[in-house]
Amino acid sequence: MRYANFFSLVSNITALAPGSKLGGNTSDPGVPVIRARFCRLLAGAILLLTGQPARAFDGWHVQQATVIPGKTGAWDYLSLDTTHNRLFIGHRRDGLQAFDLTSRKMITTIEGTAAASSNGALLLPEFDLGISLNENGSIIPFTLSTLAARPAIKLGEELDTGHYDPVTKRMVMNMAPDKDGTDAIVLDVPSLTKVGSIRLPTKKMEGADSDGVGGFFIAARDTNMVYRVDTKALTLTASWPTPGCAQTNGLTIDRANRRIFLGCRGSDTVKPSFAVMDAQSGTVIYTAEIGGGNDAIVYDAGLKRIFLANGVGAVLNVFEQVDADTYKPVEALGTRSGMRTLVIDPKSKKLHAVAAEGSADFAKKITTSVSPFYANTFRADSFTVLTFGKD
Repeated sequence: MRYANFFSLVSNITALAPGSKLGGNTSDPGVPVIRARFCRLLAGAILLLTGQPARAFDGWHVQQATVIPGKTGAWDYLSLDTTHNRLFIGHRRDGLQAFDLTSRKMITTIEGTAAASSNGALLLPEFDLGISLNENGSIIPFTLSTLAARPAIKLGEELDTGHYDPVTKRMVMNMAPDKDGTDAIVLDVPSLTKVGSIRLPTKKMEGADSDGVGGFFIAARDTNMVYRVDTKALTLTASWPTPGCAQTNGLTIDRANRRIFLGCRGSDTVKPSFAVMDAQSGTVIYTAEIGGGNDAIVYDAGLKRIFLANGVGAVLNVFEQVDADTYKPVEALGTRSGMRTLVIDPKSKKLHAVAAEGSADFAKKITTSVSPFYANTFRADSFTVLTFGKD
């Protein structure tokens, strides 16, 4: 009975399809009404055949939420080891934690990273190497397969994060700035010896990525700029403003189409936004509003999706890449306050994030540059690993 009704609907849809006799021509004032009926019939056919309503969005949602017992300090960056299916969590004073995504259990904390306050890890599977990036200005290398730590290497007084350029096989480190800018330290891989530094006119180095053909791009939150650097010559080669993108923060690259994707926190005059920049000219070709407090931006070429995690707005924005110059919002998923970092598994297409129940204790220092109510205290036993997917 279902299929008989379905074919009857298809007959009606065919008659009303644009270009058919009943569909009319574009100058006919009745065409909009007919086309609306055409769309309703098509949705009805899908519902009748599949038992599910036609959806205009992907339908991302939390599939697994695992609470990890502990005191629950602040955290920052995430990284994913797809070979061993492990999520590395920069849990700061709780250390760099390795979480098994198959068993949904914590495996271990990398030795020495709690005392050094780990902000996250840079993973280099080709060398079986992981690097804990520590707030005290050090890095702690470890063997990715065994999780055994090596001696710490001190780079400076403070370190936020680090990035890898696969072309030159060098790492670029976001170090603490001085009064005029930042010296980004550059290390050789896998020796981890310092080869020099790149001077940048920013005090807020943030996201960075390689285009795979020699260009390395860094977002600067305080100057609203994207800097292109040469990690071999150790020089700044271009400085591009980001109109429509204030507090430029997250950055990732679509290498095939030469597009830079930016997550922007916004300002008093510019709303938080997603922006797309041409990696050859530095021209911003698209912007759209997102939730507040962006940190992570993730691109999956297979899905043609860009994901932005926004901790203040507690929203995960999803955009579709129609082509190199065309983008459209797909959905905005309500998440949890503070969920601002994110990774995607390129095989399973699952998204992984973390969050905890936080409060702004006004007796302590609050990072008001992000939000007047930015959490600085977290409830014990509330730290949660979240896995998103779609059915």
